[in-house]
Amino acid sequence: MISFSEIETTVKRATKSMGFSWGIAEEVGKNTRLLEMFGLPGIKNINQYFKIYNKDSFENINIYSRSNISKKFYCPIIAGVNFFDQSSSISELKQIEINNLAFPLLFIPFVSRTSEIAGKRIFLKVDNKEFLFNYNQSIYSNYLSGDIVEKSEKINLQFLENTNSFSENEWSELYKISEDTFVEETEELKQKGAGAGLTDND
Repeated sequence: MISFSEIETTVKRATKSMGFSWGIAEEVGKNTRLLEMFGLPGIKNINQYFKIYNKDSFENINIYSRSNISKKFYCPIIAGVNFFDQSSSISELKQIEINNLAFPLLFIPFVSRTSEIAGKRIFLKVDNKEFLFNYNQSIYSNYLSGDIVEKSEKINLQFLENTNSFSENEWSELYKISEDTFVEETEELKQKGAGAGLTDND
């Protein structure tokens, strides 16, 4: 089995060979590694994309808005790099739409990493495929195929508000149980925790 580090290095070099900068190549290498770690077909999709990259003409998304529409298909790499770079301003939009994105699975790792940077979960719908990104720690999806996805006509992306999955009452009940582990504060403990003392050198 090929290691994740070898996948990252080889993809980085291949991306540079396709004419991208070393900086972008490094990002694509990390992303493909991430896709494979999450069980998504990164190598299949990047390999196929590179086969047609110089044959077809792709558009770039430079500045994101709520609606991003192109008659031609967007390059998933440049779209992803700019999405990641504009993560703070994009998260304020809360919801965006992208029409005509080539090889959308290559865009996915940029979204996952943005979820961590923005500190919010992100819900992404690629045509009929749904993905939920959790701070770059996990991806929940109804997409179980290992197939190549060459084109997506419509992508909807939404930044989700951070909310608890439990009620205040459930939290209070659990917190009350945890109180049994609290150490009763004695006069001696109060003296020890009263300050930094003479050794404080701040």
